[in-house]
Amino acid sequence: MLQAGVVTALGTMSGTSLDGVDAAVLQTDGARIYGFGPSDYRAYTTKEQAVLQAHLGLWQDDDCVQAAKIVENAHGAAMQPFEGVDIAGFHGQTLAHDPGGRGTHQCGDGQRLADALGYLVAWDFRTADVAAGGQGAPLAPFYHFALAKWIKADAPVAFVNLGGVGNITWVDPRCEDATDPDALLAFDTGPANAPMNDLMQARRDLSYDADGALAAFGRVDAAIVTDFMAHPYFADPAPKSLDRDAFHGLTKAVAGLDDADALATLAQAVVQSVAHACAACPTMPGRLLVTGGGRHNKTVMSGLADILACDVSPVEAVDLDGDMLEAQAFAYLAVRVARGLPISSPKTTGVPRPMTGGKIAQPFKATP
Repeated sequence: MLQAGVVTALGTMSGTSLDGVDAAVLQTDGARIYGFGPSDYRAYTTKEQAVLQAHLGLWQDDDCVQAAKIVENAHGAAMQPFEGVDIAGFHGQTLAHDPGGRGTHQCGDGQRLADALGYLVAWDFRTADVAAGGQGAPLAPFYHFALAKWIKADAPVAFVNLGGVGNITWVDPRCEDATDPDALLAFDTGPANAPMNDLMQARRDLSYDADGALAAFGRVDAAIVTDFMAHPYFADPAPKSLDRDAFHGLTKAVAGLDDADALATLAQAVVQSVAHACAACPTMPGRLLVTGGGRHNKTVMSGLADILACDVSPVEAVDLDGDMLEAQAFAYLAVRVARGLPISSPKTTGVPRPMTGGKIAQPFKATP
């Protein structure tokens, strides 16, 4: 199994934006961060994206073999160049997420990667949490707690990840451990990049609105945003989580708007949902640190700065890598899984108690 002390962990992440695989190295003992290593990115091809898109919403009992092969091959290619890895965290690709219903489904087999790469692979991070009554998401909060310690924050801070779906982690770094009942609150904020990216793909054959430039020229349809914020999800108590396509009504509502106005309206929906999430935190964070692709959307970022009574900055403002933070999180969680440490808690996913999860795949070694 995994040796004691600080180890070199490789984490991977393929998010709901379906753009590709992030891979990043972290030095950690599963509690503290000791340093950051190299990172890389492997984009999905247009053909691969189309296959993955077609499999969204399908479960294990449907034919997801083609999608799983794409995910495993892409991750293997992204992970292969790294040397000196002791353990990897393989998140897989979320195809469907329905806590309280059918469960959660991330396709991809960690055992195949362990056999191919020759080292331990932690995977299937969400299933045990959902089975125990949790939301199975978000899972980065324990890493966010370690990051708050790393940047020496001395007052509550919030990390907001704007990927396909948005999520927030409120952290009180004055607590000693992430399992402290007052240390964390985390939940999905609402849709983030996914509706904007889908609109750009459908209307302009582009994967996203670069820098939010087109949205900046649009006019917000305030009635659509008001209807969006009336969705029952926003009245639900945290922790709570979302599927990528949980807000079909928002996408339909902007269908009659021109491109710029539709994007401006979708961007404002992100802003309002994040502001609502901040208001639901135990205290207003002194700083909002934004990670994920959405931090490059100037329309979203300026909207957040205008509406929130706290500093709003990309995580690069504290010398973190916003492109790789989620991948680093799964490197960190891999070590915690291997050492039997909790990866979720009542205030992050709604599980009854802090609990570990995941599976450990050991590489197959042929008998001489």
